[in-house]
Amino acid sequence: MMLSPWDRWYSTSCCLCCHVRTGTVILGIWYMLINAVVLLILLTALGDPDQYHLTSAELANDMDVMDDANMCIASAISLLMILICGMATYGAYKQHAAWIVPFLCYQIFDFALNTLVAVSIVVYPNTIQDYLLQLPDNFPYRDEIMSLSNVCLVLIVLLFISCILAFKAYLIACVWNCYRYVTGRGTTEILVYVTTNDTTVLLPSYDDTLAVPVKGAPPPYTTE
Repeated sequence: MMLSPWDRWYSTSCCLCCHVRTGTVILGIWYMLINAVVLLILLTALGDPDQYHLTSAELANDMDVMDDANMCIASAISLLMILICGMATYGAYKQHAAWIVPFLCYQIFDFALNTLVAVSIVVYPNTIQDYLLQLPDNFPYRDEIMSLSNVCLVLIVLLFISCILAFKAYLIACVWNCYRYVTGRGTTEILVYVTTNDTTVLLPSYDDTLAVPVKGAPPPYTTE
């Protein structure tokens, strides 16, 4: 029997030998906590701009790094991410497949964005040096990093991004397996109808069939 690539990679277990539903719930809660911390930092910065506002003088630039408009946009994105992660957590816990789809789409978009970053580094390797020149002078190990060759920098960055992409691909597979599992559980609960020319019979589900008590054995046959 030939298996499709989707079925070949399908599994109900993920890291730490836990179920894909449990892994998706943990992943959703983890993403919610990260975005909640980011949202709290952004709201604190908006409330006290004099303390948290970064000026361009610190990075030798003529423009502000983060103004109020950009911080409001970042706060809205963090709030949206909290909503999407909460939907995924609820969908995995309550086994509602449609609630997991937005989080799965976000993961795919994030993976594609990181892949484009890796491709841009390969196509334009000089962008790493340009980025290092924009860092402040007090950045840790700035001079040591800039002393490396351009090829070495590209290889290090690509290795780092490849590890991130592999980890993100594994998380996508876990959430996708959870979506397939929840969808499969939903299809097994569909009622089955058997239709003949004259009558239509509703067959019970598998769980209802197991719940029916077993009848006792018929009385033994005796001859008079």
